[in-house]
Amino acid sequence: MTNQTKPTYYITTPIYYPSGNLHIGNAYSTLACDAMARYKRLMGYDVYFLTGTDEHGQKIETKAADLGQTPKAYVDEMAERIKKLWQDLEISNDGFIRTTDDYHEKAVQQIFEQLLAQDDIYLGEYEGWYSVSDEEYFTESQLIEVYRDENGKMIGGKAPSGHDVELVKEESYFFRMSKYADRLLEYYESHPDFITPEFRKNEMINNFIKPGLEDLAVSRTTFSWGVPVKSNPKHVVYVWIDALTNYITALGYGSENTENYDKFWPADVHVIGKDISRFHMIYWPTMLMALGLPLPKKVYAHGWLLMKDGKMSKSKGNTIYPGQLIERYGLDATRFYLLREMSQGNDAIFTPEDFVNRVNFELANDLGNLLNRTIAMMNKYFGGQIPTTELVANDVDAIFENFVEAEIKAYHQSMDSMSFNSALDHVMKIVSRANKYIDETTPWVLAKDEAYVGQLRSVMNHLAEVLRIVGHLLRPFMTQAPSKIFEQLGLTQELEQDLQTVKWGDLPENAQVIKKGEPIFPRLEVEEEVQYIKNLMTGGNEPTSENPTVDDPTWNPEATELVHEEVANIEFDQFVQVEMKVAEVIDVAPVKGSNKLLRFRLDAGDKGHRQILSGIAKYYPEYQNLVGKKVTIVANLKPRKMMGYVSQGMILSAENQGQLSLLFAPDDAPNGALIG
Repeated sequence: MTNQTKPTYYITTPIYYPSGNLHIGNAYSTLACDAMARYKRLMGYDVYFLTGTDEHGQKIETKAADLGQTPKAYVDEMAERIKKLWQDLEISNDGFIRTTDDYHEKAVQQIFEQLLAQDDIYLGEYEGWYSVSDEEYFTESQLIEVYRDENGKMIGGKAPSGHDVELVKEESYFFRMSKYADRLLEYYESHPDFITPEFRKNEMINNFIKPGLEDLAVSRTTFSWGVPVKSNPKHVVYVWIDALTNYITALGYGSENTENYDKFWPADVHVIGKDISRFHMIYWPTMLMALGLPLPKKVYAHGWLLMKDGKMSKSKGNTIYPGQLIERYGLDATRFYLLREMSQGNDAIFTPEDFVNRVNFELANDLGNLLNRTIAMMNKYFGGQIPTTELVANDVDAIFENFVEAEIKAYHQSMDSMSFNSALDHVMKIVSRANKYIDETTPWVLAKDEAYVGQLRSVMNHLAEVLRIVGHLLRPFMTQAPSKIFEQLGLTQELEQDLQTVKWGDLPENAQVIKKGEPIFPRLEVEEEVQYIKNLMTGGNEPTSENPTVDDPTWNPEATELVHEEVANIEFDQFVQVEMKVAEVIDVAPVKGSNKLLRFRLDAGDKGHRQILSGIAKYYPEYQNLVGKKVTIVANLKPRKMMGYVSQGMILSAENQGQLSLLFAPDDAPNGALIG
């Protein structure tokens, strides 16, 4: 199949803001795109995979000044670091755009002037609370904390990210985004696959469009590090038009050579983190509507890779960088873990224990052991040659084959829906079933009787066949292990085969396995490696004692300075007056007219269900996932009315540095059980 006849596929990452090194959470978007790009290439598509860096803005200007560098020198250095990281992760991108590239800046200027000429951009004045770190304006109601002077006048606050905001008033150009609100809603309805996962669409409609889509400030005058507005150079083009248009300028839009744009646009999918959903699901499509250009076919917003104590942060000492894991555990183990752990649209939590267990159980024990056992038995029973003739079927052969073929089909369905963890789950189900197949067929018993040699040949054929198929199915996710599997099986020619043609029954004849199998994923020492990763997360800082004990003679608890956030010490008698209980979430929904409140229906062991309103909406955008969870509540608070609803208690949570998490109770705790 020639490139001219291949179907096309265009996939993009968000372009990364180079204000610091990228951690494993940042890397997930790129790994997800890489897996999809590799898959589509293997399925016969002509793929263009784009990534890059968003390099303008006040934050970059300030950061560079702090380091005694020019903004350009700073972003040059950071862009090279990011490119090196993608090389280390063996990312197969076809393009890498920088918003400081000349061709991009020229195209941005043209786009701005076109929108200005057709009155989709107009000059006005903007006043609002601005976070430099987030490069975003916020209303007072959107802030998690508001600062006021002695007269009650607002003087500042904190954005949802925890960054401070400041009052900014300046002349600004505005994009008439409100003009396209109805058209955008119509597009959502007529293109149900446009937003994935689907619940993000409801977030966009309920939180932003229905309350009233406002016009968008698209220029700044208070800093100079950006693309100058051609017709009014005291303004620089603000991040939205500058950054979002990279998806078309990288293909040549606005240049003399539009070959790639004509070939690949509209994008098949923009892969983004959920925190930038609004920009890609509202801002970007309305801009494209104004330009008269087709919209991307899909915007896929994945969740965050979190730590137990919230988002990764240097200040928390909980950050892991991809290079650290690759250096110690290899590239494939790192790629596999990240793509295996994150379910579609939802957050995932990284722990050292989960990482080590995932490598040990699935890669070393299940996959590695299957390969080692197969190689060893092939050498022992057949001199290393994979049997392909004179096979006598075992009782479970057909069941095994049907299972594998069903999982292959499910794998492709998962890949098409970009459910990578599900696709890998199907692969590992095949591996697990193959190990079970060995136990069912007992080849070591068959080998004792010449009468069963045909059945033994069938068993070994099936094991080699399933490993061949698994090797293929892993090719979008792993860059090294599949070739090692093929090499140990004597099937190196398999790397030339497309994934679209892989099916049961295509095992080549006369293949010879290697004489001694080598573990492709060595088993990890759990305690040692967990501690190693924990040390990475704390910057290598060791605990004050390797194994702190209650009998440690150096420990004096009375010398510990107890930290209270708001309330001074209370007496025990005061504490016991507070009644805390376990409550199961029966249902939960947003409170109309509030962007903060969720309304919970709870079973707390009462004579019926109670209702509690909780201001946690922004921390749990996937609130539906809370149904069935056990939470802890203060049960004997006096009921009070909020937004027209009675709230009968308080749901307890933990808050630190702007991040909030509910305090969940054990799943086996009875509803209404007292806590304390």
